[in-house]
Amino acid sequence: MTLRTLIYGARQIVTVTRGKNEKFLHGKDMHDIGIVKSDTIGLSVMIENEDIIAIGTDDDIAREFEGVEVDQKIDASGCCILPGFVDSHTHPIWAGDRVHEYAKKLAGATYMEIMREGGGIGFTVEKTRLASDKELLMSLVARLKRMLYAGTTHVECKTGYGLEWPDELRLLKLLEQARSHVPIGISITYCAAHAVPKNKTAEEMTEDIVNNQIKALKKLIDDKELNVSDIDVFCEKGVYDIEQSRRILLAGKEIGLSMNFHGDELNYTGSAEMGAEIGARAISHLECISDEGIRAMAEAKTVAVILPHTGYILRIELPPVRRMIDAGVPIALGTDANPNAFSSAMPISMNLACVLCHMTLEEALTAATINSAAALGISEKYGSIEIGKKADLIICRCPSWEHIIYQFGDHTHLIRHVLKHGTIVYTKNA
Repeated sequence: MTLRTLIYGARQIVTVTRGKNEKFLHGKDMHDIGIVKSDTIGLSVMIENEDIIAIGTDDDIAREFEGVEVDQKIDASGCCILPGFVDSHTHPIWAGDRVHEYAKKLAGATYMEIMREGGGIGFTVEKTRLASDKELLMSLVARLKRMLYAGTTHVECKTGYGLEWPDELRLLKLLEQARSHVPIGISITYCAAHAVPKNKTAEEMTEDIVNNQIKALKKLIDDKELNVSDIDVFCEKGVYDIEQSRRILLAGKEIGLSMNFHGDELNYTGSAEMGAEIGARAISHLECISDEGIRAMAEAKTVAVILPHTGYILRIELPPVRRMIDAGVPIALGTDANPNAFSSAMPISMNLACVLCHMTLEEALTAATINSAAALGISEKYGSIEIGKKADLIICRCPSWEHIIYQFGDHTHLIRHVLKHGTIVYTKNA
């Protein structure tokens, strides 16, 4: 059965890409985004089942589809239509909170100091282990719904608050269950190498992940019990060193996972150079990236996932995003939603990226859509408004699209509808 939805009357349609079959944008193209505007006549998007099949003026679309039955019409008069946001880095499944650590950070404690005191990731691992499956699933679903209501239609979800295989497996299974509870796209990332458990050394944990955990994961993927896309490791001084990280990532690659990992965050480790060399699809954080790392990522077209909220909350220097863009590195954005950086709204991440990382509004939107989709390997279907792509859309009640970034923290007022695969999954009543 064919279902058709017509969105009509819009003031702007922000396509992001320009119809050149771009899978990501880099350099000056990140700023020169595609926008269809009209001050005199409305603009339309026609959807058939899950896919966009036409974009144009109301009159053009009416003529093209004259006599064709339309099942649903959405009045977007005076509104702007944008692609659904893609959040390319989150840790959304955990129990407890770390509000007590927030006070310590404000008093000057560093991230690694808190970890050495037994806080940070280790603290959340313990709280997560004590929580029931029901508690973890309910809190996960609530977070995913808040992301959806803020315009995110696809999200990367990492494990990492389990570490040991039985606990990691539990988190993986709960992430799978969440797919049926929230109408949001989910890409699952296996992240057992998020920290080193108290009872193991980094080398012992590396051996366990490579020789035991990944083999167990492969069987579950082969048996279609789990759908896991990526592998991650926290490549950082005092966590996993560069060679341990390389071994973990390549072991994941061998079973078909894409490499998408934390690198060069608190210290320079050579993560960018290593990741580009072994074919990582994306590297996150990169606050301490070197000039050689920038060149390597630009040449390999490895996506840099920038997480401005993390730098903001930790009061550390932000990545050299302007130099990265100028060098040709594709830039994506994520919220880094986790108990350390407690934010799940991509409009806030975009605003922080503009203010703290000196990105333009257009670059921030590109980073939150097509480039974040590229970081997750899904940009053939998501991240822009193009004929043939999935109809993941946001309809915003504002005079121009820039307001979704400009009106800091007020996105809940601006977003009128969120569509996933052509179906309205959220509506904000006036």
